[in-house]
Formats: sequence, C-alpha cells, structure tokens
Amino acid sequence: MSNFQQEKSLVIKYFDELEQASVDTLSQVQQRYINDEYEFFGVYPFNKINNLSDVTQQVWQPLYHSFSNIQRRQDVFMAGKNEVSGENWVMSMGHFMGLFDNDWLGIPANRKVAMVRYAEFNCVENGKITKTGLWLDIIGLMHQVGINPLPPQTGASFVYPGPRHHNGLLFDEHEPAQAEKTLTVLNTMIEDLSKLNQTANDRAGPEVMEKNWHNDMVWYGPAGIGATYTIGRYQEQHMYPFREGLHDKVFNGHVCRFAEGNFACFFGWPNLSNKAKGGFLGLPSGDVRADMRVVDVYYREGDKLLENWVLIDIPYWLKQQGVDILERTANIVNPKR
Repeated sequence: MSNFQQEKSLVIKYFDELEQASVDTLSQVQQRYINDEYEFFGVYPFNKINNLSDVTQQVWQPLYHSFSNIQRRQDVFMAGKNEVSGENWVMSMGHFMGLFDNDWLGIPANRKVAMVRYAEFNCVENGKITKTGLWLDIIGLMHQVGINPLPPQTGASFVYPGPRHHNGLLFDEHEPAQAEKTLTVLNTMIEDLSKLNQTANDRAGPEVMEKNWHNDMVWYGPAGIGATYTIGRYQEQHMYPFREGLHDKVFNGHVCRFAEGNFACFFGWPNLSNKAKGGFLGLPSGDVRADMRVVDVYYREGDKLLENWVLIDIPYWLKQQGVDILERTANIVNPKR
C-alpha cells in the first residue's frame, strides 16, 4: 500500500486550522505547518514568493479579507511521490466558497456567495510544508460577478463538479500498482502530445485521443476557455483552437507530477511556452514568446482517462504580451479602488 498518510494527516490538520483562522490568526497557523525555508508558486499577480511572511500578507490575508466565512470544498485530495524530483506531495482541488464582501484584486465585491476554483500542491518534508503551488481561477470569479475580460469562449464555464463517481477524496491508503497504471496512461498521453508539437500536426483526428481517452471524456478548462464533453467536442472547442491558434510550442517539463489510485496531477513553472498565431481566446496574433503555467488533474477509469480538470494562469500569459486584464478590469469597473 502507498504510505503517504503522515503527509496527508499534516495537510488535513493545516487545512482544518486554516478554515477556522481569521485574517489576524493566519500567520500563526501557517508558521506551525510551513517551514522557514519556503517556496511559493502562485498565479499572477502573486507569482514566485520565497518568504512565508510575504505569502501570508500578499496571498492569504487579502483572500480572507475579501471572502467571509471561507470553506474549502474539496473534490480531489491525494498524495504521492513526485516522479520528477522524489519528494512527497499532497494535492487538493476544488473551490474556496465564501461571501464576496470586499473587493479582491480590483474585482468589485457583490456580497453574494462566490466559488473560487483552486488547485493546491503542498510538498511535505520532515513534518513541514516546504513548497506550495496554488492556482486560482481568477477569471472564473470575474464571470460570477458579471465581468468577462475576454471574447466569447469556445467551451462553457460554470461551477465544475468533482469526479463522476464521487471517489476523489483519497484519505486512505491505495495500492501503488494503481498509481503506476495511472501514470503509465498519463505519460503515454503526454508523449503523444509532444509528438504532435514536434510534427506541428495541429488537426489530428480522434484516433490520437482514443488511445488514452474515453469517448465520453470531460475536460474542465479554465474560465476563458471553458469545459468540453466528449472527444469530438473537446477537439472542436479546445484542442483545435488551442493548437491552431498557437505556434512554436515548447514543452518545458513539470515541477511536480504524481499519481495515487486512479488519479494523477501535475504542475509546471512553466509547463509550456508558445507564440500566439491568432484566434486563441478570440485574440489577435503576436510575436511574443509567452509562458503558460498549467495544472492538470486526471481521473482514470479502466485503461483510459475519463476526466481532466485544468487551470491555466491565463492572466499571466496575457500579461507577458502587454495585456493586464486585472489592471484593465479594475480601471474600468472599479476605478475608485
């Protein structure tokens, strides 16, 4: 059986104390669970931070100030050995639910319940968290308050559900053989995508995906792109627009990649770099090579992948090309911030 129960227990206790914390007590909670030497990987505008005090002040305290009565609504919880560099990591994915009572990142509060989609990776070493990767779907929150900073999306964004079979909370131990099987399917799929990048085959037929995906697969993409259902609609509504709208695509590898049971996950810093050919996100072309920071969480059923939750730091990708959608949104809809 897999033996990540100590790491899971530590992170569960950390999450429980975070949920009970206030803006004033967050620092004490995090100091109990996070190592002094600490790396934080966050979406724009947070980015890379190497100091716990700064993470608390810049990330968590503003979040707790803006959203009252925060709950962590987990859909997937898992742990495993990072096959990139060998540490043990714990991943949690779902939504932060709270009352949007105060403006956040220039987005005006509406005093209504809000769901902030997240994926959080925590590396645990010697009984402390030493690294964190935190992705938040900021554009998804904008949609909830009636703001759309991008042209119409190809898919559909909504409050995404967890796994179809409600089995994503892996609090108990699981057979290592199942994780190995999941990683084999995942890595085969990654190799196939890399080959498409190398050959510039941007309109591959369904047979490429049918090797590793169920026909009724679901891809839950970031707001701005949206979710798609079935291989055919995935290719129409995301794969082809993505591949044909971007060029000079280079895969940069992952910081963390692991599996437990029928689930797998990874994030990169960045995963991918590319240039906009025109059309992706409904936007024009550009000659700037921009990095994409991406999280993927997968659910395998049998010998193929059934569901995939994806977060892309789209605001950061756009920022590199001269468009700051957070600043632009704030100036338009919240000029008195």
